[in-house]
Amino acid sequence: MAVKIFIKRIVPEDRAREIIPLFREIRSLATNHSGYISGETLRSMDRPDLFLVISTWHSSEDWKKWMASEDRKKNQDKIDALLGGETEYEMFHYGFSE
Repeated sequence: MAVKIFIKRIVPEDRAREIIPLFREIRSLATNHSGYISGETLRSMDRPDLFLVISTWHSSEDWKKWMASEDRKKNQDKIDALLGGETEYEMFHYGFSE
């Protein structure tokens, strides 16, 4: 069953120019990973430092494999170092199924 992942990041204004290319790089890596369907990056209009990525995967297992991949970890470590904190993730599935 397809899942959606909500990825939340608070990006300090003085770090945005450094981090945005890393966002693009990690998206590029994800698009080539098995199970990736789509992704979009949103920026809050009320809080310009808040970014939300909505990533869609064929299954929770595909997402878990992506999370465990070394390419993702290397890029994510760079992002978190610049953020000065950790990225937050939440996984959702469609509808009322279990």
